[in-house]
Amino acid sequence: MRVEIKIDSAYKEPKILILTDSVTDEINNIARSLSSDTSQIIAGSRNNKVEVLEPKSLIRIYANSGKVFAVTKDGEYTLRLRLYEIEKRLDPHQFVRISNSEIINLKQVKNFDLNFTGTICVRLSDEATTYVSRRYVAKIKKILGM
Repeated sequence: MRVEIKIDSAYKEPKILILTDSVTDEINNIARSLSSDTSQIIAGSRNNKVEVLEPKSLIRIYANSGKVFAVTKDGEYTLRLRLYEIEKRLDPHQFVRISNSEIINLKQVKNFDLNFTGTICVRLSDEATTYVSRRYVAKIKKILGM
């Protein structure tokens, strides 16, 4: 992808134009992130305190028993947002959904074990192990260039 910036005093506010031969997921993600007014802040609560969580510190976000949790190296936090709302706030190049109930930070993955038939085992930086559901295996393999 080429990026071109032109300085022109005739424009009082920035204008973004995307030229492409077809609309792809990448183009949709770029357009969505550029036009997004959604807050990028993710707040988690732990021990009756609310903390702002830095996306780079997130290891995984998962849903369990109707609640959503975020795991960082500092511990586990309860989130008030739904998983799909959090997914919209996170960088799609760094965070990927691996099942209907879990999102992982690709930069916090130690390794992917492909020895399991039909699924992928993921070992994270906090030594936790999780699994990619069959529905998301093709997406993960594409991300990994397989």
